[in-house]
Amino acid sequence: MNNSQTLVVKLGTSVLTGGSLRLNRAHIVELVRQCAHQHALGHRIIIVTSGAIAAGREHLNYPELPTTIASKQLLAAVGQSRLIQLWEQLFSIYGINIGQMLLTRADLEDRERFLNARDTMLALLDNHIVPVINENDAVATAEIKVGDNDNLSALAAILGGADKLLLLTDQPGLFTADPRHNPDAELIREVHSIDDALRAIAGDSISGLGTGGMATKLQAADVACRAGIDVIIAAGIKPGVIGDVINDVSVGTRFHAQPSPLESRKRWIFGAPPAGEISVDDGAVQAMLERGSSLLPKGIKNVIGNFSRGEVIRIRNLAGRDLAHGVARYNSDALRMIAGYHSQEIDSILGYEYGPVAVHRDDMIIS
Repeated sequence: MNNSQTLVVKLGTSVLTGGSLRLNRAHIVELVRQCAHQHALGHRIIIVTSGAIAAGREHLNYPELPTTIASKQLLAAVGQSRLIQLWEQLFSIYGINIGQMLLTRADLEDRERFLNARDTMLALLDNHIVPVINENDAVATAEIKVGDNDNLSALAAILGGADKLLLLTDQPGLFTADPRHNPDAELIREVHSIDDALRAIAGDSISGLGTGGMATKLQAADVACRAGIDVIIAAGIKPGVIGDVINDVSVGTRFHAQPSPLESRKRWIFGAPPAGEISVDDGAVQAMLERGSSLLPKGIKNVIGNFSRGEVIRIRNLAGRDLAHGVARYNSDALRMIAGYHSQEIDSILGYEYGPVAVHRDDMIIS
């Protein structure tokens, strides 16, 4: 069908459990029914699911475990197979096959692995299989985690070339204040740009079940909108919510995609979580922002983290404000050595060179 859409549906733990300690299977069946109906109409559906830890805890009958990363990874290891089994059983009711994709940040930071993950997802969609995505919590360490499924879903939407990203939550959308404490809070129905005032409104998760609050949903919306993808935050319990989103019925809070989406390579640069960061002086800031220049080693004041040549890094001014994301032409050790020096000195300092710039303008996105 010509007007088919690709929709990413992200389901938080609070939606899958209904706020309880166990998975709410009746509600998950209803969400699968809605997805299956849209799938039958020719739309492409991608699921980003939380709930592996909750499923593991339930299966092991709520064991007393120390509050360590290893305990969470144990629960995820047990729960991940239970969770995917549940999705498989429920979609099979409608004759739909699913394909599991477990991702970490490392899969999305590296250009080649990013393209491999994209090819896998597109192959699943082309064969009418529903990709079911989760973070690989059983093996992911803090360094390689995306950290929350809101941001993971934005990256999945970029991978799948999605038209829309639906973040289902236990709230009807984003409000002007916390509706749980302020009776005058009003639902914000349309957002055309995400600014600091909006970020200040977004509170943190209080359910205690998931890792993402409204703040991470705003981060995800920012990434997806800049890649040309509409984002909707809505209540998972709203009847027919998935069909409403496909059919552009007003529901929850809608973040409108930026009119000039980033070209494919730059989508990857912006989507990949930064592997490190550098701070630059005022002269470099001026050159980048006002003249559209590449970043030269001369302007670098500080290099934070360890990263390889070709990884995405964050560029900040001396006050710590984000200026840009870009692909490093040199690794972190090399940048520390050449920081503050003129480009013609690179070869004599390092004994080699990959060109005169630290980050080329074509490999950079201004924040």
